[in-house]
Amino acid sequence: MALERPVLLVLRGLGLGDLLTGVPALRALRRAHPDHRIVLATPAHLAGLLPLIDAVDELLDVSGPGPVPFSTPDVAVNLHGSGPQSIMALRRTRPGRLLTHAHSAVPGADGPPWPANVHQVRRWCALLEWYGIAADPDDLRLRDPGRESPSPYGGAEVVVHPGAASEARRWPPDRFARVAAELSRLGHRVVITGTPAEGALARQTAALAGLPDACVLAGRTDLPGLAALVARAALVICGDTGMSHLATGLGTPSVVLCGPVSPALWGPPPSPRHVALWTGRSGDPHGDRPDPGLLDIDVPEVLDVARGLLEVSVR
Repeated sequence: MALERPVLLVLRGLGLGDLLTGVPALRALRRAHPDHRIVLATPAHLAGLLPLIDAVDELLDVSGPGPVPFSTPDVAVNLHGSGPQSIMALRRTRPGRLLTHAHSAVPGADGPPWPANVHQVRRWCALLEWYGIAADPDDLRLRDPGRESPSPYGGAEVVVHPGAASEARRWPPDRFARVAAELSRLGHRVVITGTPAEGALARQTAALAGLPDACVLAGRTDLPGLAALVARAALVICGDTGMSHLATGLGTPSVVLCGPVSPALWGPPPSPRHVALWTGRSGDPHGDRPDPGLLDIDVPEVLDVARGLLEVSVR
């Protein structure tokens, strides 16, 4: 009778972009523990991306820093945050070993101090390296989704994604619309994406751009379908959102409108494929109105970068 594989439990109970910035760390854990069953504690709606990451065996539905409904993993890894909630949630699973940053409110939590002003990808790789696990921050590329694009155009379109988790990171829809309208006038096929909750925003953007309702895909695709759309697109234009990290992972050129958080902390890696626009002004990423620094990015600047990426093949 075969013995059960030991479990390595990883907490990352956050959103799409958070999961994708953790890909290099997840793959490093897979390489370091080839005989373990890796269980990722993350929201259930992200399950469709796990085959593209190719490092996780099972998803445990967890949102936020816990609780984590699991018992006695061999190893638990805190890729969620600085604690103390996430550290305590993993401690309660009674792991054989816990890999986490240290926190003053959790005595005995062995680990490095939480580093400020470090890119998310490098933060988690550095944590693992402190524990002797080699991790490559550039290991971001996702597997091909292996399915057709849900776009009415079948591929090679410009994907415009006007939504963001907070108003502070949301460039105004009329500006996205002006970009979409001009690229459409130049002969590019444009689609508008978003979550189901962003359907009205996507339809507003399309209407302002004079685009047909058929180009609005917000709420009409599942996550694997969205990945297939992005993988076969010519360009993605978006704010500092999960869509930006999806474009990075799938190698699709992107224009990322950053604000109020610096791209040095959350932006795409340096590459001719990805241009992060940033005016150098930081602010509250959870604010209830568009950040002033983000508003300093104007439509002609976005169009200039978009046209340059569309004219030069970088694939």
